[in-house]
Amino acid sequence: MAITSLAPAVTRSRKILTEKTAEVALRLVPEPTVGKQADRKFFAVFVSIVGIAGLMFLLLINTLLAQDAFKISELKAEAKLVSDQREAIAREIDAISSPEALAKKAAELGMKPSKVPNFLDLNASPKKDVINNG
Repeated sequence: MAITSLAPAVTRSRKILTEKTAEVALRLVPEPTVGKQADRKFFAVFVSIVGIAGLMFLLLINTLLAQDAFKISELKAEAKLVSDQREAIAREIDAISSPEALAKKAAELGMKPSKVPNFLDLNASPKKDVINNG
């Protein structure tokens, strides 16, 4: 048997294989029927519902952002008030601890200013802690 005698059989088997492959490929996609086809009205309703839901979601996000903006402005005002109070307290502390105020409080407690100032020398020996200048 010669190979040339097998040529018509090979050609015929290729043709059968091509037909079977096309049938299998077509079976993967269901055949459209009139009852199962989506009409334009369904599509329009679906798109409308999705659009309305999207707009409602955007409205919700916008409302939440606006609430946060009001909260931020309230917190900024409160922070400014606290900062002003802190500055007022710092000015009051500076006024109380000024040399004039300290001298006045010392005089009210009965202290008198020293005529001869004494200085503490930390590098001196333990016996000579205080050096009188005068």
